[in-house]
Amino acid sequence: MNKEYKTLQECREAIDKIDDEVLTLLNERMKIVHRVGEIKNSSGGAIYRPEREKEIIERLSKLSKEQGGLLNKSAIEAIFLEIFAVARNLERPEKVAYLGPEGTFTHQAAESRFGAMSEYISLNSIEAVFKELEAKRAKFGVVPIENSRDGVVGETLDLLARSDVKIVSELYMPIHISFATKAKSIKDIKRIYSKDKGFGECREFLTEYGLGNVEQIPVESTAKAAILASKDEESAAICSHIAAKLYGVPVLFENIEDVHNNTTRFVILSDFKNAPSGDDKTSILAKLKDAHEAGSLVHFLSDFDEAKINLSKIESRPSRDKDGFGYWFFIDFYGHIDDENVKKVIQKHADEISWLGSYARGEEPDGEE
Repeated sequence: MNKEYKTLQECREAIDKIDDEVLTLLNERMKIVHRVGEIKNSSGGAIYRPEREKEIIERLSKLSKEQGGLLNKSAIEAIFLEIFAVARNLERPEKVAYLGPEGTFTHQAAESRFGAMSEYISLNSIEAVFKELEAKRAKFGVVPIENSRDGVVGETLDLLARSDVKIVSELYMPIHISFATKAKSIKDIKRIYSKDKGFGECREFLTEYGLGNVEQIPVESTAKAAILASKDEESAAICSHIAAKLYGVPVLFENIEDVHNNTTRFVILSDFKNAPSGDDKTSILAKLKDAHEAGSLVHFLSDFDEAKINLSKIESRPSRDKDGFGYWFFIDFYGHIDDENVKKVIQKHADEISWLGSYARGEEPDGEE
């Protein structure tokens, strides 16, 4: 667009015209989406296709760069993930279960992928999320699987070992903490609500802003903190951004945590198999037959090395077998279950491997995929 706009009114009129065109195009897109939904409903196909969404975002990011546009990949992802979520709800509304309560980081992760329009089910435990999926009361589940500081979430791994539910997507989310309050001035704050460890995670911020001696009231969750702060104008909450938004508490400061590289990996669970995206990750559970023999794990892993399969994670967990102290191994590697080199290894160890899911590789915090 080469026209130079000289006045604010001219800018506003141009924006209104573009918005009208965007709306027309979005409506056209949704008509096609509706037809896609009809085709999928007749064939039983899955509505949520993470590999397809990733392909679109990659293509548009490349196109924007070629055009010299102002929208980078993060901006395009933020816009189009919401468009995808709206589209899925038009195709076939689905319920999304997640580890609650409302306003937690898991809720925030779920909404980042399934949008504001989806129907969410907040549950009190990770096990309850699995049960909701197994009973077909929800199509998708969102749970944490590991944290960059605290390590793996053992409950999620143990439930994956016992369930037929599969991982269909992963996302890495930086854990940023907000300071929200209805107080007119920071000097008016007499109480701060937060989950107990929230105060420790934000100690430097509290000291720097003269809040170190303000009464700290521990509550069961950051969501509860936001609820209490929404009813008390002389208080503040240390909470997630989504909790502050959900309960109408203005965010005064963002990213108040002392350590800024804390990231949680979440997985999206469901009952279908993804098509290969060309940049995939696969999760498996290995139960080695000769686990008590020296070198059994090394021999097992050497087959992956020979097949040029790059392992990204291996985690041992107690097998809970009746015959003593056995271990299972949870392994993530790059590739799809349908890749030829992967097939050969899986077939060789068919009686030792349980497939937990293949999915488009998530973008890790350093920006590298």
